[in-house]
Amino acid sequence: MTYLTRLLAPVALILATALPVLADPIPLRDLSAYMNDMTTARAKFTQVNADGTISTGRLFILRPGRMRFEYDPPNNALVMAGGNAVAVFDPKSNGGPETYSLNMTPLKLILDDRIDLSRDNMVTDYREEGPSTVVRAQDPENPEYGHIELIFTGDPVELRQWVITDEAGSQTTVILGELETGIRLGTGMFSIRQETARRGG
Repeated sequence: MTYLTRLLAPVALILATALPVLADPIPLRDLSAYMNDMTTARAKFTQVNADGTISTGRLFILRPGRMRFEYDPPNNALVMAGGNAVAVFDPKSNGGPETYSLNMTPLKLILDDRIDLSRDNMVTDYREEGPSTVVRAQDPENPEYGHIELIFTGDPVELRQWVITDEAGSQTTVILGELETGIRLGTGMFSIRQETARRGG
């Protein structure tokens, strides 16, 4: 070892210990287990729409198959997933809700009875991005329906955000506030039929 090498060795050691260590992505099996354990949840959310407008509200999840978005004023809209359908209630409309098949939206991927992110052709991107793990997933049997990008933080694992890209390429981002899990939620909150009747539809 030369004199210069001996001189610089302590400096190299200090620099190595000072640099932040990039974390590995959270394993897909851990993310799948976290999602499968989430049977009920609620959180405030901020939604960035494809046209750049921003909405806020409260989100409720009852897995499998149920989700409810209550939008704050002046929007006052309601979006519900239940009974294998997604319904959009527009307070400005006198008619019934617009309905879509849940199976044709990427939301299905996080509302399935059992989530397995290790399925063939389901995850198309999986990476560490700063303190977060990003997973892009699609329906392996129907990739034309679009995809969802899920963003998690670790220690403990928590879902923080998702970005849905639909079949037309439009993106909608949902940023979650503090996510409360293991709460009691009634199934009536997610009944499209009951909500339609309540509104006189």
